[in-house]
Amino acid sequence: MCGGVGSRFWPYSREERPKQFIDFLGTGRSLLQMSYDRILPIVPKENIVVVTNARYESLIREQLPDIQPHNILLEPARRNTAPCIAWAAYHIRALDPEASMIVTPSDHLITGETVFADCVNRGFDFVERNDALLTLGITPTRPDTGYGYIQIGRETAPEISTVKTFTEKPNLELAKVFLASGEFFWNAGIFLWRASAIIEALHKYDPDLTDLFDKGIESFGTPAEKGFITANFASCNGNSIDYAVMEKAKNVYVECANFAWNDLGTWSALYDNSTKDGDANVVRDARVIAYDATGNMIAVPSGKLVVVNGIRDYIIADTGDVLLVCPKSEEQSIKQMVSDVRMKYGEELL
Repeated sequence: MCGGVGSRFWPYSREERPKQFIDFLGTGRSLLQMSYDRILPIVPKENIVVVTNARYESLIREQLPDIQPHNILLEPARRNTAPCIAWAAYHIRALDPEASMIVTPSDHLITGETVFADCVNRGFDFVERNDALLTLGITPTRPDTGYGYIQIGRETAPEISTVKTFTEKPNLELAKVFLASGEFFWNAGIFLWRASAIIEALHKYDPDLTDLFDKGIESFGTPAEKGFITANFASCNGNSIDYAVMEKAKNVYVECANFAWNDLGTWSALYDNSTKDGDANVVRDARVIAYDATGNMIAVPSGKLVVVNGIRDYIIADTGDVLLVCPKSEEQSIKQMVSDVRMKYGEELL
């Protein structure tokens, strides 16, 4: 899944080049390319499907030249993860009715590729043997209030359990209770299932969505698919796959995973996963002189000199036409800032 905007990383993540296309970690590979590299040892490249917004077609082709053109699915409108996943499932089932699939975001940071691969292969084996919708739960390391949580039930296979409850982002006290119980895992938004199984679940729990896709059932996997999607996709109701299916279905399981994972949803997450200098600042591209300035995330155009004095735990992000200076503790307000910029100055700076 590669169609998001990443507005909490504004002003670096912009409409024309969202965060998944950016080399945030200085590895020489964008988050999208790192996601591709991670999945390639598990899934043959001819079976990798990218679902993205139509405006990012050229970026996909530039960054992932090995992806087959018919496996780049271009959404004419953003409609959240349920329509995105439904389209991918209908597309994949048309090519192979027995196919199983992994659904993964393109902008997450995962380390420990061997552990990840073992986890995914174990998940594939489970969904191919069972009527199951499987989600990956990450072992929490702190009482984080920015993630959703999954409470596990009884174990049905090694590392795989039933799901008791899904809980959206809790407050700090509840997150501490979750962590202490040992029964709760972070919801990574990574799923495994047979294509036919998720389509069946969507028929049951989101029939409006499948009614729309069923109208074009003969077009999937053919040259007519693009035209059907162009004419109909924008009519989908925007809904997440969690709300549409996972929180309702009875055959949902969670695989408890131990690889290091971060959804890199905020500047603070990038700070936490980056190398710090001697003043505990994270500096991207810039030259910095710091006086009594620590804990800052500084991202500016290459070679620019930044001199900071007395600033602690701030985000300083400069893209030339936009300068953002914001306490890390207030970064959740960046989405509102983006909305205010849109109202006052239009789309030009977004």
